[in-house]
Amino acid sequence: MRIKIVAAVGCALLLATGCANGDSGSDDAGAEPAPTATLLPQKLTKPATAVVDDEIKPSPAEDAPFAEQLEYELRRRTVKMAHAEGETTATCPANLASTKSTKATCTTTFDGVKVEWAVTIGDNAAWSDNYVQYEATPDRGILTRDGVARYLYGNNRDSIDYALCSNIPKAVAVPLDKDNKYRCEVVHKGQKPTGYSNNVWATESGPRSY
Repeated sequence: MRIKIVAAVGCALLLATGCANGDSGSDDAGAEPAPTATLLPQKLTKPATAVVDDEIKPSPAEDAPFAEQLEYELRRRTVKMAHAEGETTATCPANLASTKSTKATCTTTFDGVKVEWAVTIGDNAAWSDNYVQYEATPDRGILTRDGVARYLYGNNRDSIDYALCSNIPKAVAVPLDKDNKYRCEVVHKGQKPTGYSNNVWATESGPRSY
């Protein structure tokens, strides 16, 4: 019987075919940052695209192996975390079972930055025996320069001229939902930078800054 996979609470859903034998960022993570009075060196201008499509294409066929469908879903979630365009890969055990309590470690990369996901297969969905739930927890977050710029401009509704940040790389691994060394100051239109900045951090839903 063809089995499809769906997400447990807080996780994504996938299509599973063939039973082999064998999600969330918090917008209010982190403490209130202590302000600094130093102008940050990196200037971020408005990104070319306001929204990044996290639906990686092409998507797997309905009869694709379960592992391939899970790899696709984890790539999609990795792009959502990065909130930017970049090269993604994913690898799961080829014989990953779609039966309850199966556990595995899958790996994704975004522009070479690696994330490991602890995967657990759950129950069939209550509304269909053709779908099975799963949970996948990343061991770290990904912060991207373009993702931060896209978040800051979108969150401030284009009311800023630019942002000053502390040299965020194109993509870098950081703790998930925790403060790190990166900071940014948004400079609103008609104003000058003050040197007072906020932390930026990674969540599964993309970068955040407060």
